[in-house]
Amino acid sequence: MNFQQTWSSKKANHAPMSNPGWRPKNKKGNAIVRFIFNKTFLKLFIIIILLGVIALFALFAWLSRDLPNPNQLMDRQVAQSTKIYDRTGQNLLYEIHGDQARTLVQLQDIPNNVKWATIAIEDKNFYEEKSGFSMQAILRTAFTDIVFHKSAGGSTLTQQFIKNAVLTNEKTFTRKIKEIILAYKLEQKFTKDQILQMYLNEIPYGSTAYGVEAASQRYFKKDVQNVDLAEAAILAALPQSPTVYSPYGSHKDLLIARQHYILNLMAEQGYITQAEADAAKNETLKFSQDAEKITAPHFVMFVKELLTEKYGEAMVEQGGLKIITTLNMTDQQAAEKSITDWWNKTKVIDKKTGKESPYNTFGASNAALISLDPKTGQILAMVGSRDYFNEDIDGQVNITTSLRQPGSSLKPIVYSALFLKGYTPNTILYDVSTNFSADPKKPYTPQDFTGKELGPVTIRTALQGSLNIPAVKATYLAGLDNIVSLAKTFGYTSLNDPSRFGLSLALGGAEVELLEHADAYAVFSQEGVYHPYAAILEVDDKDGKPLEKWQPQQQTVLDQNVAREITDILSDNNSRAYMFGLHSNLQLADRPVAAKTGTTNDYHDAWQMGYTPSIVTGVWVGNSDNKAMNKSSEAVNAAGPIWHQYMTTVLTNTPIEQFNKPNIPITGKPILDGTIPGQTVNIDKVTSLLATDLTPPEMIVEKTFQQNHCILFYVDKDNPTGLAPTDPSHDPQFTEWEKDVQLWSAKHATGSALALATGTPPTAFDNIHTAENKPTVKIISPTNNSIITGNTLSSGSAAWSLFGKLLY
Repeated sequence: MNFQQTWSSKKANHAPMSNPGWRPKNKKGNAIVRFIFNKTFLKLFIIIILLGVIALFALFAWLSRDLPNPNQLMDRQVAQSTKIYDRTGQNLLYEIHGDQARTLVQLQDIPNNVKWATIAIEDKNFYEEKSGFSMQAILRTAFTDIVFHKSAGGSTLTQQFIKNAVLTNEKTFTRKIKEIILAYKLEQKFTKDQILQMYLNEIPYGSTAYGVEAASQRYFKKDVQNVDLAEAAILAALPQSPTVYSPYGSHKDLLIARQHYILNLMAEQGYITQAEADAAKNETLKFSQDAEKITAPHFVMFVKELLTEKYGEAMVEQGGLKIITTLNMTDQQAAEKSITDWWNKTKVIDKKTGKESPYNTFGASNAALISLDPKTGQILAMVGSRDYFNEDIDGQVNITTSLRQPGSSLKPIVYSALFLKGYTPNTILYDVSTNFSADPKKPYTPQDFTGKELGPVTIRTALQGSLNIPAVKATYLAGLDNIVSLAKTFGYTSLNDPSRFGLSLALGGAEVELLEHADAYAVFSQEGVYHPYAAILEVDDKDGKPLEKWQPQQQTVLDQNVAREITDILSDNNSRAYMFGLHSNLQLADRPVAAKTGTTNDYHDAWQMGYTPSIVTGVWVGNSDNKAMNKSSEAVNAAGPIWHQYMTTVLTNTPIEQFNKPNIPITGKPILDGTIPGQTVNIDKVTSLLATDLTPPEMIVEKTFQQNHCILFYVDKDNPTGLAPTDPSHDPQFTEWEKDVQLWSAKHATGSALALATGTPPTAFDNIHTAENKPTVKIISPTNNSIITGNTLSSGSAAWSLFGKLLY
């Protein structure tokens, strides 16, 4: 029995239902049929169909003129190595070898599970479809491409073989027609078993592995006939995109997810039981160690993925391409050394065993760094993990392109959206404990890192000190949709569902890529201009002909002055000293630099982002499995040393560049311009009541009482520079914000840093210096018209004079 017969017996209980056909079901339908079969219309219709058929045959004939002979499909050119270089074109980072590893095996020597897994995922109707292509699938794919802008997968297994082993992977209409023609010819020339055997022997499975036997040897170090069900599903998963699904790349989780999907399909299609599928899913897979020589591995794999997406696996693996990338080897080495030095300084050695602990003094096991040229978006250095080859930390996962929570390092985006609305760096927000939730059962009361309340603070102070409560208020005032919309123009692709993170966005409640995060910070460095990140400068084909060259792209996405305001705040080291000290890892000794930290709740992630006008760098520290670090692992100490060492190294002996100063707007509204509205009155020193005309000047002091109200009392959040709201309580957040401000005010009546006194001024007047208490002086000696011959007055009159002064 051949494999087709084996397949047929397996599928006997899964035969498709017959199609009962179509017929008109109403009078209107019958009328349409009668119109269609009108003689004049029928003649015209037939002519159009014939012309279309003739044109189609002509097109097929023209495209078939240079197609390979199906009898000679095995006689193809020897593949050539693709080489990836740094930006100089001199340092070879990685060579994708053209020496293909291929061992031909007979179909009967390949386990059925491998065949079934392949058919289940690539073409479940492979043995039923005789033309080599499915018109239904092609139409379905065309519909989803046009309507939903995504591919639905319309290729048969035969087409997959033609596309991956014979033609290129370019996405063009003519290439698709050629693929269909060759698939049809192949189906007429060979049996289904022969086609399946060619597919399993010829298809690329990643790097130099061509064919299922070579793939089995590469990934499992065993003959294909010895692979089990779980491994068979892995082999079937790889051909769709060997680079993306590589077990040695950054997306091993996608490979395992696809394996599970294939196992479920096999169970659904009757090849195995669901119990067998579930058992295979739970199997611990052991992949052989990838021993290829590679420099800057995460960057290389990132570039390889970009190339594969554009040119296809076959071209990248076999096309002899020369790739000039953006990588700066000096910067890359500095980045790797910064992380290595950080680990060596913080690693923990077990005193009993003498072995190195998987976690350092911060409770972290991993770190990543990305560095860009903000003037171009070109990637200068990329370190995706502390050690690419360390499986204990999932080292092959590229953290720079993975989604992690950025903590407070997202606050500059929030405040940018706020400034665009008319608020200023001097705007006062109250850093007081506040419940932002309308649901009494689910309060949301974020706290600052220190756990203290600072009362009224300017936005400048709040951002410099990374205060959480003002940032959440800023998120509400700016508007979540406005922030997300602005973030997308900065290049973020993961902030698509604001309802998922709500007001916690400012505290890192969403997830972003470190690479995109650094590219967004470059917008501030370039005063509002966004440059999409780039990793490739040039791609040449095997003959040296350029296929593509990098072209600068830029777009203004943020008001220049707003960008300058953010930079002015983030680069003010003296002003943030109240939180971080003067000599923290946020500053560089010899030049201005703007920097921001981010530490997530429960210390899962620590970030430090920073830039000058010529370089932007982001560092992440944490654990790949999202395990929390120690509670002492704030970002400035955990991630800061890596960032500081790297920036110091790469900027040494480079010109010192200054940031341009912003123009801080003056709105005329005290609360927006940094002054708390208040009332200034004259107070009697003795009574602490309002002074009167009778209060002696030396007893009067001028005192200002600040009027403590939340900002919603003074401004309409959507039009802050406009008229004050007539009824602030209409804003859903006002009642809670105002209540908490008043509670704070009552507890801090002695004053604050921004005013002389809190509360309201007294309404009563000075009750000591009154007309009734005003002293009078009566001269009893000398008497009227008397003549004084001495030079002294009586003691009585002198005493009265002294008493009057004391009393009044």
